Amino acid sequence: MVTNLSEKNYYELMLEVNVQSLFVMLPTLDEEKALANVFNRIPFSRLSKMGYDCRVVVVDGGSEDNTVKIAREYDCEVIEQWGEGKGAGMRQAFKMFLEQKGDTLVMLDSDGTYHPEEIPDLVSVLPKDGVVIGDRLQGNLASDAMTSTNWIGNQLLTWLAVALHEVKITDLCSGFWAFSRTAVENLKLNSMRFEIEAEMYTSCAFNKIPITHVPITYSKRIGKAKLGSIKDGSSIARKLIIRRFFPTPHEERQ
Repeated sequence: MVTNLSEKNYYELMLEVNVQSLFVMLPTLDEEKALANVFNRIPFSRLSKMGYDCRVVVVDGGSEDNTVKIAREYDCEVIEQWGEGKGAGMRQAFKMFLEQKGDTLVMLDSDGTYHPEEIPDLVSVLPKDGVVIGDRLQGNLASDAMTSTNWIGNQLLTWLAVALHEVKITDLCSGFWAFSRTAVENLKLNSMRFEIEAEMYTSCAFNKIPITHVPITYSKRIGKAKLGSIKDGSSIARKLIIRRFFPTPHEERQ
């Protein structure tokens, strides 16, 4: 029975009680040409209707252009990361997310390749205590978005990942993920660079974190590419092999 509250106010109160915090993580390194475009395409209104209170956190890896200035103009929270590399910045953001008791985290690259409009597609199917991976290869992959070398490399690395860790994944190098709080708590990571996504997969496999895949759209990036085909591909393969025999990073051991 409701007393001293109109029916409308009661349901508004219930909505507030059930609101979850959604932490949108955007790793950046000299993305002044793309960041505003990515931010403006985040579907804040739709996510609010789904019960999410969004905050956007830009994790900057030492930009020398106007990336940080633009992020602050859009009232993003900014982490100027310690160390170099995407992995180092993401791990720092994961730590902040846990310290601030966030409920759900979404990460996507801030170069315009991923479509922020699809964030609701990922969070709506997020398994309990699990993760969702945006699958470019089974989705809408623009013809100019990925070089043939990177496409073949990703296919080979994805095959290697499944062969070694025996858990299904269809796009190992995707940079568009959604995480439950419990999943972030259970990830054990020490990657510094672009091998971070591969290590997240191996940690999910070893710790039995549920994985769901969602087809997504992938477009040509805005600005200069930073992923090197041979060097970074070798680092990813090495991480997959190391985590097969040493599944928990040394620094994370109890």
